[in-house]
Amino acid sequence: MASHHTDTLIIGAGIIGIATAYYLKKMAPEESVTIVEQDQPMAFTSAQSGENYRNWWPHPTMKKFTEHSIDLMEQISDITSERINMTRRGYILATRENDISDLVSELTDSYSDSSLDLIRYHNSVLSNNYQPAESEAWQSAPDGVDILESESLVKKHFANFDPDVKNIIHIRRAGILDSQQLGSFMLEEFKVTSGKRITGKVINIEKGSGFSVEIEGQTNPINATRIINCAGPFLNEIAQMLDVQLPVTNVLQQKIAFPDTLNAIPRKQPFAIDLDPQIIDWDEEEKNLLEKESEFAWLTQKLPGAIHCRPEGGDNSNWLKLGWAFNESSVTESWTPELDDFYPEIVLRGAARLNPALKSYYGKLPRKVAHYGGYYTSTEENWPLIGKTTVEGFFVNGAMSGFGTMAACASGELCAQWVLDEKLPDYAEDLSLERYNNLELMEQLNSLNKGKL
Repeated sequence: MASHHTDTLIIGAGIIGIATAYYLKKMAPEESVTIVEQDQPMAFTSAQSGENYRNWWPHPTMKKFTEHSIDLMEQISDITSERINMTRRGYILATRENDISDLVSELTDSYSDSSLDLIRYHNSVLSNNYQPAESEAWQSAPDGVDILESESLVKKHFANFDPDVKNIIHIRRAGILDSQQLGSFMLEEFKVTSGKRITGKVINIEKGSGFSVEIEGQTNPINATRIINCAGPFLNEIAQMLDVQLPVTNVLQQKIAFPDTLNAIPRKQPFAIDLDPQIIDWDEEEKNLLEKESEFAWLTQKLPGAIHCRPEGGDNSNWLKLGWAFNESSVTESWTPELDDFYPEIVLRGAARLNPALKSYYGKLPRKVAHYGGYYTSTEENWPLIGKTTVEGFFVNGAMSGFGTMAACASGELCAQWVLDEKLPDYAEDLSLERYNNLELMEQLNSLNKGKL
């Protein structure tokens, strides 16, 4: 490869790197921008995306950030004639708890900058102002949140759920999109504006008046005025080449998808999350066998909640997607993460608590099960890192544990604003490394729910 110079080199061609390149060229077409990635675009972590989005977070800063990202995705949906298949049936948060005051408090705090009229309470089966998610169209979906506090109302609208569910919170500005199509569109636009892409692994970075970036197998380095680290799970591997340590860890999380040949889940069911901790539904013989093996005994103990179940592929498909991010152990990132062979049965049994009809698949999942997984790269407080680092000209855009797809557009735009020294939104510093100097904010974040779902 001949010597290559670029104003900005973006390391990583996942959805975050692509969105950063797209908005950088959109805002400054004259800038030369190059993406370097050792694999095909969106072939690693972004290929494992849950492809969900939501504007609910337990803090108004993250709500405002993701609200803006949804605005940007809607703009792309409009200009591409719905190419990104954006739908909006919302998120259903289900619990068997009688007292949901803590959840409601989080909602009111999150909506503190909005009209609290967007939080609607329904406490009778006769309530006629709750709008079920009959349509998947995002344009006609309501905003805000519906709180169903009546068991009879829950049973009326969600008859397939565990009959012990007492309360439901329906986040309405939430849904599903095709992240691969979103990334493809932005990458195509990047190329149209003369953006460059290089395939290769970054193995060393030297800092001088600019940056000299060595690519494995290439004789000549890439010379860049500035670098943006969008390397996903490899954020720290890249940062350490410039003696920068980022406060992030990686946790491997898994999902499964399969055809619902038994029609266990209604196709119009929104993305549903069982918030409650649980003990997996093993029979006595299975439980006794697991308890005797130290390696598997944990499977008989109480596990965290937030099990996901959603229809996959739209109303005319029969696929389901299940996920359960119960793993909390950080690991060293690898290009070949090792999946747990038992995970499909574990997540199935977990999801069957909220959706009892899934029990019909115990021990007999369809042959076409897709089992996959990717890294959740996160900070302790589960907020992203977007902006400057301690090295002049070296920026970071990452640490979006499980919310990379929904945050990609806003994070790409925000990072471009940092790079181009444009006016920043009021939440910019709080989403950058600068927040660690704000002791009051960090103390607040340490006391809050981290928004992991």
